[in-house]
Amino acid sequence: MAQVTSTRLTLHRACLLLVIIFTASQSYADALATHAHVETLARTQLMWNQQPLPAYTTGKPEISILKFTIPAGAQLPLHKHPYANAGVILSGVLSVYTEQGETRHLQAGDALIELVNIPHYGINNGDSPTVVVVFYAGEADQAVTELVTK
Repeated sequence: MAQVTSTRLTLHRACLLLVIIFTASQSYADALATHAHVETLARTQLMWNQQPLPAYTTGKPEISILKFTIPAGAQLPLHKHPYANAGVILSGVLSVYTEQGETRHLQAGDALIELVNIPHYGINNGDSPTVVVVFYAGEADQAVTELVTK
């Protein structure tokens, strides 16, 4: 049991380090540039629909990193995220939509700051699976995605 706890703690620390690196200020990224190639994929205070990101949760923070593989032609159900999150398209294409008709089209290499508490869905309109890695800044023991039913 101690080994499992230690492994989880190590993974948690590694995930936290990744988030810190991905969200670091430009001056911090420049300091690392002498040791590694650093490319800022996204740095913003806005969601993809240009609305401001909400304040972080006051509960116990938990970082989650999920890898999604969306089959060609698949449509994800209408859903929302209660916490800030950001993703990177590793391969394929993805279009995301809100109920109000806001749209964003993404391809491999694109970063996306997701919508928080705004229902939306995604469609893989491509001919191959889309792979997306998403980083969630959530709250311990809480879901990072909620399905929206009409």
